[in-house]
Amino acid sequence: MSRISTADIKVKRLKQVKITMLTAYDYSTAAMVDAAGIDMILVGDSLGMVVLGYENTLAVTMEDMIHHTKAVVRASSNSMVVADMPFLSYHISTQEAVRNAGRLIQEAGAQAVKLEGGIERSDTVKAIVDAQIPVVGHIGLTPQSVNQLGGFKVQGKDLEGAQKLIEAARAIEAAGAFSIVLECVPTLLAQKITEQLSIPTIGIGAGPYCDGQVLVVNDMLGMYKGHIPKFVKKFANLEPLIMEALQSYKHEVEEGVFPAPEHGFTIKDDVLEKLY
Repeated sequence: MSRISTADIKVKRLKQVKITMLTAYDYSTAAMVDAAGIDMILVGDSLGMVVLGYENTLAVTMEDMIHHTKAVVRASSNSMVVADMPFLSYHISTQEAVRNAGRLIQEAGAQAVKLEGGIERSDTVKAIVDAQIPVVGHIGLTPQSVNQLGGFKVQGKDLEGAQKLIEAARAIEAAGAFSIVLECVPTLLAQKITEQLSIPTIGIGAGPYCDGQVLVVNDMLGMYKGHIPKFVKKFANLEPLIMEALQSYKHEVEEGVFPAPEHGFTIKDDVLEKLY
């Protein structure tokens, strides 16, 4: 079975079949996401916060993205792998943007790249697409702009902001992106944008009317305590289960319960007798 392609994603929209996307940053998680039949795996620069423990995504480098994307590609065979372009990898010049996008395809093995921004990034999107690299756009709350936006806030709530998002979506579509992520956008605005575009929209905190949905896998699996965004549904709550297992391991090792005989290997008595 071949990987899901950009053509498959477009067909899903035409047939009104919802598109599924989840993040993954490592081999074991990506293998499960792929086996579950998720259409697209996003190697998000959210790995800066989820995996590397940074305050935001701004410290993530191209080397980080290539390293983690390689692991996800090795683990998957059905899902399309989309790699985020990290902060400053596409901001300095169009030529550098194309070169870095190419690295995520050529070195890391991704099938598409994702980058943030609207009208101001349309020329960059077009240049990358012209280099035969599929692009996913990303508008609304764009985490790489967190300092400029003044925090992680819903975007497009007033008339000016909403109109800018509509124009941004049109510009990214016209530049050649094959789909676009809408993050933290009011539900009915996301619906309006979706209806105006011919390419699929993938929502995260953008309501049910988008053509697909994406979540951070660690959030939707309940992998850790702490703040969880309003738009996240926990489809599991693994953190207490994992903690219980870790504590049980500690207890059994300290009490001499683990390892038990069935966890060990045998050696013949006559071999032991000959040892000195």
